[in-house]
Amino acid sequence: MAIKNKKLNLKDKYQYLTRDMAWDPSYQKKEDIFPDEQFEGIKISDWSQWEDPFRLTMDAYWKYQAEKEKKLYAIFDAFAQNNGHQNISDARYVNALKLFLSGVSPLEYAAFQGYARVGRQFSGAGARVACQMQAIDELRHSQTQQHAMSHYNKHFNGLHDAAHMHDRVWFLSVPKSFFDDARSAGPFEFLTAISFSFEYVLTNLLFVPFMSGAAYNGDMATVTFGFSAQSDEARHMTLGLEVIKFILEQHEDNVPIVQRWIDKWFWRGFRLLSLVGMMMDYMLPNKVMSWAEAWEVYYEQNGGALFKDLERYGIRPPKYQDIANDAKHHVSHQAWSTFYQYGQATNFHTWMPTGEEMAWLSEKYPDTFDKYYRPRFEHWAKEHAEGRRFYNNTLPQLCQVCQIPTIFTEKDDPGQLSHRQIVHEGERYHFCSDGCCDIFRHEPEKYVQAWLPVHQIYQGNCDGGDVETVVAKYYHINIGEDNFEYIGSPEHQRWLAIKGKAPEPAPERSGQDAA
Repeated sequence: MAIKNKKLNLKDKYQYLTRDMAWDPSYQKKEDIFPDEQFEGIKISDWSQWEDPFRLTMDAYWKYQAEKEKKLYAIFDAFAQNNGHQNISDARYVNALKLFLSGVSPLEYAAFQGYARVGRQFSGAGARVACQMQAIDELRHSQTQQHAMSHYNKHFNGLHDAAHMHDRVWFLSVPKSFFDDARSAGPFEFLTAISFSFEYVLTNLLFVPFMSGAAYNGDMATVTFGFSAQSDEARHMTLGLEVIKFILEQHEDNVPIVQRWIDKWFWRGFRLLSLVGMMMDYMLPNKVMSWAEAWEVYYEQNGGALFKDLERYGIRPPKYQDIANDAKHHVSHQAWSTFYQYGQATNFHTWMPTGEEMAWLSEKYPDTFDKYYRPRFEHWAKEHAEGRRFYNNTLPQLCQVCQIPTIFTEKDDPGQLSHRQIVHEGERYHFCSDGCCDIFRHEPEKYVQAWLPVHQIYQGNCDGGDVETVVAKYYHINIGEDNFEYIGSPEHQRWLAIKGKAPEPAPERSGQDAA
């Protein structure tokens, strides 16, 4: 009598197609096959406790992703065929895309490389499968982001060489150094840094502002990418929480190691997100919410609930979160002030906010904007109106760890720059904060090797010793086309022509204004 095969339920199917495809080594030592699994000091007693709440198998994964791809690229084609770039709110918005394409999209590719590498370092099959799927997700995100924004490259400047710029432009060393730091760490620290600290704790502060900003400003191609990536990001966030709980539940000795990593990567992520705060408050013509509001919702409320849940494992909130919570009132203004001064060395245009935009900033930052930042901005606007647009021709001091210029202020004194320094083996190193200083103290051998753009320029290692030569030859930025003041720029003139408006006079770039 023929026996009818019983149909596998989802749990059993997942078990057969993932965990049961692994094997125990017989003629090689496990520690030789997975040499990086132990050197961080993390102790794993039972890999079978790793849980994947989605129980996603590879055949299902390809089916879901293929369906999303078909719909996504159909919308990209429609956007291009209907000249969707003409329907955005203002050409200033495209500068936010330049920042995203050169600062964020390469990070997706770096994440793909990171997950592909660390997945090989785990002896647990569940972790390897999870890393494999996320690696493919990140590669797909890098590709679809570039395709979503490629249409703009036909009509606007500064989108032409994002990958090259990511490796070389001074301010892009901030996101690049973040992922270089994570990828050069051990496998468990990489998962804590990217899957937990970045994907779970801070990712909403990156993706929600950018995608909501795209929707508010008529960029349907980028919005569609955001929807397409949403289900992937949900899995990534779930993996991030599973990773941290799994490590903490395996052995009590893991708790202090994980706590140090959380402190480190929270601070590094917070510093990186200063670029997003600046974009939200200053680069979007139609604004979604302020950076302060986003921080309150997505970190103080959501993050507060998360760390309350992790208390039972012995985990406390990140060490310097009180400084980050206070800085939400200042960080975007200080970052934009810096980029405005160095607009001759960026791959996007800068400008002073209009009177209406300053009123919005005053409403959103009632205790800080009018007192500390409005007078500076009004002075710069007046100087520009009188033909003396301000550019700073002295390169700034960079932090040895996060590589951001030391532009931020002390928590209790917004009039005092925050600066720390350490002498290590006869060399003096500079930092933007106690957070970065602590990171350096724990691993000085790693951070003394940092490639700091300002140092390299002054040493003559960037195809020239002056800013203009470096920007043109080393960065591949078209001077005047891609950067400097937005008002009156060629990009501004083309946008006015698209909208049928009269051109405005080109900005002065002589004397004090010369790069």
